[in-house]
Amino acid sequence: MTEQKSSPLVVASIEARMGSSRFPGKMMQDIDGKPTIARVVERLERCRNLDSIILATTKSAADDVLVCWAENHGLPVHRGSEDDVLGRVVGAHRKMNSEIIVEICGDCPLIDPQVVDLAVETFLANDCDLVTTVLKRSFPKGMDVEVFRFNKLTTMDQTIKDPEVREHVSLSFYQNPDRYRLLGLTAPQQWTAPNVRCVLDYPEDLKFIQAVFRNLGSDGRSAFGIDDVLALVRRDPGLLAINAMHEAT
Repeated sequence: MTEQKSSPLVVASIEARMGSSRFPGKMMQDIDGKPTIARVVERLERCRNLDSIILATTKSAADDVLVCWAENHGLPVHRGSEDDVLGRVVGAHRKMNSEIIVEICGDCPLIDPQVVDLAVETFLANDCDLVTTVLKRSFPKGMDVEVFRFNKLTTMDQTIKDPEVREHVSLSFYQNPDRYRLLGLTAPQQWTAPNVRCVLDYPEDLKFIQAVFRNLGSDGRSAFGIDDVLALVRRDPGLLAINAMHEAT
């Protein structure tokens, strides 16, 4: 009898901290009655292709509030260096015994589970080292996903000393296209909107995201997705003016 090979363990890590230079404390800002971190987690929990989720935050006392929230909601946590994000993410996934890493930034409270699932499916179906939505942007900013293997990241962790690369985790993939096979995920036509900001970098982004939730998340419903967000801004293009002063790319 032939043994059936089990599927690799796919784990999403949320990189999040309270000490953002552009918008300190953004991970606990209120979005329709819940903090930003909760909105990110609840969206990832709807993904079909994730086995687990872990919060990768820092040892800074400022991030105790994030750890407390995660522990109260049963979310695994790993704490590491504030600057060495590469080492922090490796530590998080070593704790989870991950085989495939799905990297999500905590500033994406509108991330669509469909986009995450598509990225994972694309990675598993192709012979590549990285699937990314940001190689050439076509999705709205804030629908950002990267997928790669844990063993590739551990090799980088062991060999790379450059602080800039260690701060940005996956930067080495992009810097070495001759060494790594990169696959850029292109948005289907209905999701192509690279100039729409769904990311939380500035207070104005928070106002936009709050407006989206007021329009689409009424009565506690938060299962809307990228189709709904883009339909909303087509109906009410004035919403885009809320954070239009910041670059979308």
